[in-house]
Amino acid sequence: MGPLLCLLSAAGFGAMSIFGKFAYDAGVSPSALLLVRFALAALILAGFLAIRPAPRIGTRIVVTALALGAVGFATQATLFFEALRLMDASLLSLILYTYPLMVTVAAVLLRRDRMTRNRATALTVASAGTLLVLLGAGTGTIDPVGAALGFGAALTYTVYILVSDRVLRSASPVLLSTLVMTGAAVALAGKSVVTGGVDLGFGAAGWFWVACIAVVSTVLASLTFFAGLRRTGPSTAAILSTVEPVVTTALAAVTLGEFLTPAQLAGGVLVLASVAVVQLRPRRSTVLSRTANPAPTPTSVVNRRSAPGPARSPVDSR
Repeated sequence: MGPLLCLLSAAGFGAMSIFGKFAYDAGVSPSALLLVRFALAALILAGFLAIRPAPRIGTRIVVTALALGAVGFATQATLFFEALRLMDASLLSLILYTYPLMVTVAAVLLRRDRMTRNRATALTVASAGTLLVLLGAGTGTIDPVGAALGFGAALTYTVYILVSDRVLRSASPVLLSTLVMTGAAVALAGKSVVTGGVDLGFGAAGWFWVACIAVVSTVLASLTFFAGLRRTGPSTAAILSTVEPVVTTALAAVTLGEFLTPAQLAGGVLVLASVAVVQLRPRRSTVLSRTANPAPTPTSVVNRRSAPGPARSPVDSR
């Protein structure tokens, strides 16, 4: 069940670029799309909390979560959808998906992890793949502004992940998602007031595609990812998430007529392979650790159960 939930999440996130393209064709501006997306998502998640309240959290965690949405997620989404106006959805998804590698480098620099030979090899392969993606445009040249915005979105998302990883230890996924979406909606609403407002006069088709982004690519994608993460663990969930750009590329080819060149496809394969290698390292370490420490005998299990010990935390009992 866990892997299926992760794949459903990846499909939801992967479809977001396609929904965005259709929304633009229906007359929706990026600012309107973002404001409606986060406001609608926040309302839906608040409804979930009203039905099933989450445990209370401290004021500091609330403020941090709201700031994650207002500063981190809102900025990342703005950069992404501005880039989507300037370049193909499939190519943008490959550029955005450099963020797992950025997370790895940042974690090493912050001493949350160490740089192994395998990680260094994976990063080198990813850099080569990204270069192929950028230089293999063929007749369809890459918009430099769009590419810069795409990398900016990946960098912003890296910071967002590193911060939210700490916050998630103190708040439930639904509550954290609600606060993040609320913070993003409030920030974008304030921006619209300062810049003269947002045009919400687009037709029914525009509202439909924006609703698809809010429901499928925001609420459902986030909740299924967190649910799958609890069942599979971070390494497996991250590997399964590499399906996102594959989904985007396939949907773009079918619905938008966007096709990558052979060089870009090869570069995309290298990027995705390197991401899988990087994320597999902790999983393999866990397997080696289990091999070095064989399973206890039935007698030792009984003795361990009967021996007193500290209470398990909510994280340990998941």
